[in-house]
Amino acid sequence: MIRATLFFAFVLSMTPLFAQDDPTILGDDAFFDAETPSDLAFDDPFATVFAEAFDNSSSSDSARTAWLNGFTVKLTQQVLFQTKTHDVSLRVPGGPLVTIPHEADVETNRLAANVRYQYAFAPGWLLQASGFARVFLVDDYEFEALDKGLETEYRLNEFFIQRSFGTHSLKLGNQTVVWGEVDGNSVLDVINVTEFRDFSIIDIEDARLNQPMLVWDYFGDRLGERSRLSTFVTLYPEYNPPVVRGSPFFAEPPFNITDYKRTSSLEFEAGMRWSRSFEGSDIAIMAAHLIENQLSYSPPLLPEQDALSENNAFSLIGFSANRALGSLLLNLDIAYSRGILINNLNIPGVATSGEANNTRDQLGTSIGVELAIDNEQNIALSVQAAKSLDDDTLSPGSTLTGAWLMRYSNSLMNGDLALAVGLQGDLRGDFTILQASADRTLNDRWAMGMNLILLDGVDTSPISLFAGDIRVGFNLTFSF
Repeated sequence: MIRATLFFAFVLSMTPLFAQDDPTILGDDAFFDAETPSDLAFDDPFATVFAEAFDNSSSSDSARTAWLNGFTVKLTQQVLFQTKTHDVSLRVPGGPLVTIPHEADVETNRLAANVRYQYAFAPGWLLQASGFARVFLVDDYEFEALDKGLETEYRLNEFFIQRSFGTHSLKLGNQTVVWGEVDGNSVLDVINVTEFRDFSIIDIEDARLNQPMLVWDYFGDRLGERSRLSTFVTLYPEYNPPVVRGSPFFAEPPFNITDYKRTSSLEFEAGMRWSRSFEGSDIAIMAAHLIENQLSYSPPLLPEQDALSENNAFSLIGFSANRALGSLLLNLDIAYSRGILINNLNIPGVATSGEANNTRDQLGTSIGVELAIDNEQNIALSVQAAKSLDDDTLSPGSTLTGAWLMRYSNSLMNGDLALAVGLQGDLRGDFTILQASADRTLNDRWAMGMNLILLDGVDTSPISLFAGDIRVGFNLTFSF
């Protein structure tokens, strides 16, 4: 069951491979993005950014007001096929081998609108927001689940206001905190919740759900030259949303699953991270009180009642570092987690076993290597491993878990053609996932893409239900 958690966590971690990241003003890594130490500004690291944004908006086309210039809208039509008709074998834990037929069919067919907004409405002030809306069309599994009824979905994801003054920055609203250095495979990126409901390719901004929080950043030298202190606190922790009906990962629960019932007791998450930049490297230490993103479920007291959902608080102490050696970048993340649940699957709606009510202390490590082959090509390798420090509470063979990830990208035709290949699997060799994509920019407005997903695993692996599947997706995008 622990391996299932790895599968869902690491398939989601592949979304940055295909995501088209839009530039974000004053993101969490803004302070260390300078190529040389001389590029870093410590007196007021935000003054230039806000001034330029304000000047640009005032000199834009007079036909549009300044606040409208901050909008970016992207319309995407996506179709994803499961193309292989075959039988899948999986072994029920403690039970027989079960054969399930898979038919080649359309899996997703949807039109999505992604809206992002940035507006520096005054010196030192910034408003930033993002959201999406989806329409599920004929043959999409969500359309079929409603007996061929039209289904729509929308969500405001990111929405915060930022005030910067001197060496301080305050952000209030829905936002994301990213602590890991190992991109897509970090043991430290456990703060924000994630959504993974199918194999469709979505922007990483939409997969990583924001939650309301107050973030304070200090960029002064009182805590060390070229250092940064960042803190966050939220009084309304969010949880991973349930898998929707009809999804490839949906399993009919034996009892009704409802939203988490918040009580009058104080539930909060808070953390602090100190980082410092050196010539060619960064280091950071961090500590946080967190609540696990995934709720655990247990059967109700009476059959007609809803399932009992519970959350679990734990503490985290971490360390991260990177080192640039020419075109080579080395990354390291270490996380000590105290009091996390055992076998708490990232599959909402599936009852946890009795073992999952127990907690464990865990030491996790992520090691990554990134190589810039040239200006157009990049390759990245990473390994994540987690070791339980309470071996007596676990079943044999489950004390060490982990996964590996390899990614290659190539930008051709002056950036108009982007190719990417990703390969990942678990440390025991139980499953392998191959993903490949090609994205072609046609002009300033139009782009198109294609992606391929191959899955294979043994009959006891977390992806045994999808072993042998071949998925091919197509998308067409219009931006304005």
